[in-house]
Amino acid sequence: MVAMSQELSDGAGSRMTDAARAVVLIIPTLNEAASIGAVVRAIPRDVVGRIIVADGGSSDDTGECAQRSGAEVLAVGRGYGRACLLATQAATDAGIVVFMDGDGADDAQAIRSLVDPIRSGVADFVIGSRVRGEREPGSMSWHQVAAGVLAGFGMKLLYGVRYTDMCAFRAIRRDALLALGMSEMTYGWNIEMQMRAAHSGLRILEIPVPYHRRTGGSSKVAGSFRGTLRAGVRIVSTFIRVSIQTAPQRHPKQEPQGEA
Repeated sequence: MVAMSQELSDGAGSRMTDAARAVVLIIPTLNEAASIGAVVRAIPRDVVGRIIVADGGSSDDTGECAQRSGAEVLAVGRGYGRACLLATQAATDAGIVVFMDGDGADDAQAIRSLVDPIRSGVADFVIGSRVRGEREPGSMSWHQVAAGVLAGFGMKLLYGVRYTDMCAFRAIRRDALLALGMSEMTYGWNIEMQMRAAHSGLRILEIPVPYHRRTGGSSKVAGSFRGTLRAGVRIVSTFIRVSIQTAPQRHPKQEPQGEA
């Protein structure tokens, strides 16, 4: 007999399955009141059971907007990686955690495409590629595209796993993430996760995702020369540190299987 997933109400008039309740979405934020409400309201609640906005000390009303729209708000202090890690630790009911930005650039409907391969047992870690997906004009700078391609080339040499982007939009089994031993508390978090996942032999899948121009606020990374430089230094230093810590080994079966 095939067990049917019981449908439960999420309190907002829609129906939520048990499978959705095992998926927790984490959104790190800093001063994104202009966009966070619409981002939270756009989340497909038949896919995601819980939304945690990990706020890094916003001086605007980001937290209040997120709460009014149906998210939990966790005050985490400064640091992108710190926000991701503390929210992951708080998501004790999750089998899968999904990460996305709060600026409105990620396409919420693509969450299903990130989660489904993990639910079906095909992958442990699914990452979106803006480079391979359809990008709205002006949504990404040339140096963002170049950085993702170069970092992917480096990881291909080290681990035999090819990435084309360091996109923050990604899903991973929570137990697998916690087992990686993540330690980078800044913007180097994303590349550290990709490197450690590749080195650990996780089944990795990269899929194209749509990418839009942000709907509010300014980019903490690409919005200024100083922000770009600071993030770039962090990413490079993280790459060097993790590459030293992880002995190169190849996992041919992990080659991300892109869509045709």
